[in-house]
Amino acid sequence: MTSQYRMTRFRTAETGNDIFELTHDDPPPVQDGEVLVRFDWISIDPAMSGWTTNKRSYMPPVQPGKIMRAFGIGEVMETKFEGLAPGDWVTGFTGMQTEGVLRGKHLRKVDVSLAPPNHYLSGLGMTGYTGYFGMMDIGQPKPGKTVVVSAAAGAVGTIAAQVAKMAGARVIGIAGGPIKCAFLKEELLLDGAIDYKSENVGEGLARECPDGIDIYFDNVGGEILDAALARINYKGTIVVCGAISQYADWHSQQGPKNYMQLIAQSAKMQGFTMKDYMHRIPEAVAALSAAQKKGELIFREHVVDGIESFPQAFEMLFNGGNQGKLLIKVR
Repeated sequence: MTSQYRMTRFRTAETGNDIFELTHDDPPPVQDGEVLVRFDWISIDPAMSGWTTNKRSYMPPVQPGKIMRAFGIGEVMETKFEGLAPGDWVTGFTGMQTEGVLRGKHLRKVDVSLAPPNHYLSGLGMTGYTGYFGMMDIGQPKPGKTVVVSAAAGAVGTIAAQVAKMAGARVIGIAGGPIKCAFLKEELLLDGAIDYKSENVGEGLARECPDGIDIYFDNVGGEILDAALARINYKGTIVVCGAISQYADWHSQQGPKNYMQLIAQSAKMQGFTMKDYMHRIPEAVAALSAAQKKGELIFREHVVDGIESFPQAFEMLFNGGNQGKLLIKVR
């Protein structure tokens, strides 16, 4: 019997985050084109905050009563799909469950002899690809440029910041608390860090970026985005990856107040999702795995045990309690 978390209702300001129910069902028989997968790791991602609200986004929301959407990785146990065999490891949208019957064409086979399975959900997974393409394709860092990354100690931010550093740019990270800021400077070797919990971000940016910001990789939106806009350089680029500050209430989002700086500085502000880059995943895997093997890239993971831990792990998306890519170790 498999265990799964289902969404009982859409998340609103009134419901809060108490919207999941743990259920237990036998998986259905495997039909033509399907595979039965036993999952070992499941990813907890900021995108889940949007998937649980009844609001238009780049993907439709999870409907009440359905298994919660999630990325996972696991081993094929039974198959009626020509491209996969028992013992193969696959990843994709697997759902928040211990086992599941899925369409084989929607899964991607991975080689766990080249990297541990959990890495395919962190640095070699969607968060890694997001940080890589957002920074390299849109930001385009290079020597002599000043790059600022918000939520720089988070799953996407750590990759984006390190990728910019490898490109030769001067990189400043914004994070919450002395432990995360120390990680940015001492382990990721960034050129500076700003603790948004203990100092004014605008003042911190003035100190760390006296010549302004050429590239700002935004994961949080809100006041921090406004502070970055105030210091954006001529022809600068703002990469809009996320807006953590707005996720608690998707129905009352606040836009940037300093957007006139885009006009004054002839700057560019561009959003994106991995939907734009799915066809280029092998490119990111090759670049990120090579850098990681050479010791130029750190994959930082925060692991919680058991699928039963999902509601508490989901809460970390809003309170910043995790230290790195948030993963559930299923077994």
